[in-house]
Amino acid sequence: MALILQIETATQTCSVALAQDGVLLAYKEQTERNIHASVITLFIEELMQKADKKFQDLEAIAVSMGPGSYTGLRIGVSTAKGLCYALDIPLIAVNTLEAMSSGFVANHFSVNSQTLFCPMIDARRMEVYCAIFNAETQQIQETKAEIIDEHSFKHLLTSNIIYFFGDGATKCESVLGLHLNARVIDDFENSARHLTRLAHEKFLKNEFEDVAYFEPFYLKDFIAGKKAN
Repeated sequence: MALILQIETATQTCSVALAQDGVLLAYKEQTERNIHASVITLFIEELMQKADKKFQDLEAIAVSMGPGSYTGLRIGVSTAKGLCYALDIPLIAVNTLEAMSSGFVANHFSVNSQTLFCPMIDARRMEVYCAIFNAETQQIQETKAEIIDEHSFKHLLTSNIIYFFGDGATKCESVLGLHLNARVIDDFENSARHLTRLAHEKFLKNEFEDVAYFEPFYLKDFIAGKKAN
């Protein structure tokens, strides 16, 4: 029985979930800026109590590996690695954009083969971290940081309906929504629930990370902002 604790901290949402054999048991999450460090361990403890499970019951820890917030990812991965060390269990890393796509498709749509999905994470200004996935959640365009304007994704939008979702899509709606085949979803939030299928598949394949050396997928180097006077 594979009991996996799942952690998602790549965006403003701090989310933890518990799944057994690919079935969600419970979750706890909150979307608020800069809360991850202060609530994540509390959320995990409350989640384990809610599911009536002990930490010794866990078979693995799955973490959303990025891209996303530098600080959020650092906190999530550090927490996951600490639990793996303490419990002597493996670490599973799931690409954040892939998890978003998997969760979005599973919870929203029966789609045709021409429908594409573009999860977007807010980077800064009109820049987002994004990738393109098909209806089977297979990645067909690489993960990258992209500045969005009215010409973005035109080659794909000509012959495909594309659903854009995530906090990056919401801020770009004014330009993405100009194309008839663009569908901007404004109520999607990242969740550790979205890691369930992918984490279970990796567990069955023994696709684990080296806990000592694993680092988040930041995609871009951290740039410190200037403190306001």
